[in-house]
Order: sequence, then C-alpha cells, then structure tokens
Amino acid sequence: MRFLITFLAILSMTINTTFAAYRADVKTVRIPTGTKLSLQLLQTVSTISGQEGSSFNLMLLNEQRVGNVTVLPTGSVIRGCVKQIKPAKRLSRGAVLYLDFDHVVTPTGRQLPICLGVYGIKKTTYDGGLYETLGYGQAVQDNWTKTCDITTVSTNFGRRAKNCIPGAQYITTPICALGGAIGGGFYFLGDSVADLFKKGEEVTLTKGSVINVMLTQPIDVPVN
Repeated sequence: MRFLITFLAILSMTINTTFAAYRADVKTVRIPTGTKLSLQLLQTVSTISGQEGSSFNLMLLNEQRVGNVTVLPTGSVIRGCVKQIKPAKRLSRGAVLYLDFDHVVTPTGRQLPICLGVYGIKKTTYDGGLYETLGYGQAVQDNWTKTCDITTVSTNFGRRAKNCIPGAQYITTPICALGGAIGGGFYFLGDSVADLFKKGEEVTLTKGSVINVMLTQPIDVPVN
C-alpha cells in the first residue's frame, strides 16, 4: 500500500512538471483592445425566427497580424449567440436584437474567449442593441421626410413643362407644388395615424452580411 501511494505521488509530480514545461514553452501574441475586425455572418440572425440563446457563426475577413506574425488568418471562425430579443410593439416600436460574441477558434484549434462590441452601425441603442425603428417619434419624422419628398418631386415635375412648352412652367410649377403639398399632407396624416397602431420593424441580419466589431478586451493568442 505504501509503495502504491509513493508511486502515485511520483507519477503526479512527473505529470505536473511536464505540463508546466509545456505551458512555459507556449508563445502567445496579444491583439490589443480597440482592434477592429470585419466579420461575415454564416447564418441569418433575425428577431423573427431567432430565440435567445440561438448560436451563430461568423468568419473573419481581415486577418490580424502583429509584426510579421499572422495571429488570426482570414477565415478564422468566431462563434456567438443571441443574448436578448426585445419584441416589436405597437406605436411603431421596433424589435431590438442583442448579440453576444463568445469565442474565437485559433489556427491551432484552441477556443479562446473574446469580448467584442459592434460599431459603425447607426441604428444601435445606447446599450449595444440593433434596431430598425425606435418608435412613434421616428415614424412621424420619417413620414414628414417622405411628405417633403412628394412635394419636391411634384414641383420639379411642373418645372419640366418648359421643355415642352416655353413659359408653361410658370403655370404648371405652382399647380404641381400645391398638388404635391396636398397629397403629401394626406400621406403624412394617414401614415401618422396608422403608425399609432402598427408594430415596429423586425431586425434581420442576412447570411453573408458584414458586421464590424471592436475588441473591448485584449486577447492573447497562442501561436505555437
């Protein structure tokens, strides 16, 4: 019995020593905080069909080099999941999609935790969610923009009458402008009332779309 205990102790020390030597021999290269990555979605992610916890994969498009060392080559896989979905509601309040980037698979097959934040997308909430429509205020603003566009197009149409009959634009321009203003006004009122009862838009990130992200914490990648 004493012999068996001694043997196991020696074996344990040998394994620990070997493992420590192996770890000491591992070389890592650090990718710093703030590094920007371009990722391509390998699956469609949507607030319509997705669920919280649903996983997705992305492919790195811009290789990461530190000095002369390629740390993460193009094609490296980054895995993530849907962190949270806020469903679309009435008053034109759109759905909000939150993504969580979990880990990156290195060329040596290691899975390393990674902390990323989405950047460069205008329709992003203060806490990092992705959306298409915020609510009724934005819907009314969009309706007003379309109303102005209708009036502008109608006015320009009236001005082009001079190409057919010289001087005709002095008659057609105000008539078309008035018609555009009236038509745009009806559009504005109608859509603004409808937006009170309509749900906002869903968020869909299609397969193949590119997401720009930034490292929020450095990552040490083994290179041997």
